[in-house]
Amino acid sequence: MTLIKSISGIRGTIGGNVGDNLTPVDAVKFAAAYGTFLKEGSGKLEVERKLKVVIGRDARISGSMIHNLVQNTLVGLGIDVIDLGLSTTPTVEIAVPLEKADGGIILTASHNPKQWNALKLLNAKGEFLSGAEGAKILEIADAEAFDFSDVDSLGEVTENSSYMDIHIDEVLELPLVDVEAVKAKKFKVVVDGVNSSGGIVIPDLLEQMGVEVVKLYCEPNGHFPHNPEPLKEHLGDICKLVVEEKADFGIVVDPDVDRLAFISNDGEMFGEEYTLVAVADYVLGKTKGNTVSNMSSSRALRDITEKHGGKYHASAVGEVNVVTLMKETNAIIGGEGNGGIIYPESHYGRDSLVGVALFLTHLANLDMTVAQLRASYPQYFMSKNKIELIPQIDVDLILETMTKEYASEDISTIDGVKIDFPTEWVHLRKSNTEPIIRIYTEAPTQKAADVLAERFVNELKLIAGI
Repeated sequence: MTLIKSISGIRGTIGGNVGDNLTPVDAVKFAAAYGTFLKEGSGKLEVERKLKVVIGRDARISGSMIHNLVQNTLVGLGIDVIDLGLSTTPTVEIAVPLEKADGGIILTASHNPKQWNALKLLNAKGEFLSGAEGAKILEIADAEAFDFSDVDSLGEVTENSSYMDIHIDEVLELPLVDVEAVKAKKFKVVVDGVNSSGGIVIPDLLEQMGVEVVKLYCEPNGHFPHNPEPLKEHLGDICKLVVEEKADFGIVVDPDVDRLAFISNDGEMFGEEYTLVAVADYVLGKTKGNTVSNMSSSRALRDITEKHGGKYHASAVGEVNVVTLMKETNAIIGGEGNGGIIYPESHYGRDSLVGVALFLTHLANLDMTVAQLRASYPQYFMSKNKIELIPQIDVDLILETMTKEYASEDISTIDGVKIDFPTEWVHLRKSNTEPIIRIYTEAPTQKAADVLAERFVNELKLIAGI
């Protein structure tokens, strides 16, 4: 059982001991810390008006329990709550500014299995908090200096279940989304919603774009039928169904719908890394500009960006880091190689709805299959591995040792250690969301990527003595 406290929020497994897992006590404590942080504002606990926070959750089994705890903690602090109920991370992100709220909380552990849940924290722009803001909330939580409201000053809850529809409407109104072109193609698409909120909102979006939808695991009951991380080894059912249904392609999202993966018409993975590449190719073909992804993402985005005359930039891993660099470089599209699309024309957050609509429009403008589209892009192959952390492992010392060992190579230490070789690279970093060291590699062939990964996994274990 695990509880991870980081600047991006709190994430843990349900049950167990307080302080070691995401128990009801921990959920209340960190909701209170976030609410207190908002109330402090410029350093004053007294505010002239009630604060307002938007809350939404994915469909995981613990969602209702954690939702009630967090919501009523905010009410106890005198904060009004706009309750979206079952929702998605990007939907809450767009709702915060539309509601003129002071912040937002998404109750989701994203791609983690069913025993996990988390509090993802947003600012008044509907964007993830900065590192300094997250650190402040952790300080408040540790101090437990909470000042709850008296009975006449409690917050109020307003339920609003319309925001997924509002979200769809906003996506369909984006200038680069061509609904009529998509309708004319009469696409057939299989959707794996991993039995969470994506099983509602993605089929609804597709149907409004004139797409025939074949639903797979779209009942939002929180019983994930497979590991919810949209990786090849978890997606055998949809790969098979795309071929059986003679569908144009398949769509897979994670439980909170901020990660997007496609299955090509031949039943093969389009590749999570290539979700952003394909969407960026379309956007850059219509609007000149720059792109950003994190340094664990494929070189293919750099190649596509430069083909269109733009500049590519790499950030540290983490959505807030990508967004910060996108703003600094005036990037018109960006995201992460895990299938996260950030399109500022909509909002600064990973959004699978935006990704689906732009990808469909891109495909509608081409005379090729999804498999042919994938083959048209620069061919890189990745291997994603991890090492479970145990208390005696000194991650910083390990990464420092690797930096010295490969000092003659092109190295970045912005986020862990990334070593760029002439035709391949490896990125070693401690995860923000799980007790693991991630080892990502990329090379011109899958075999080369796997061999490079195995080499560095063995080197790390040797240094760590495990």
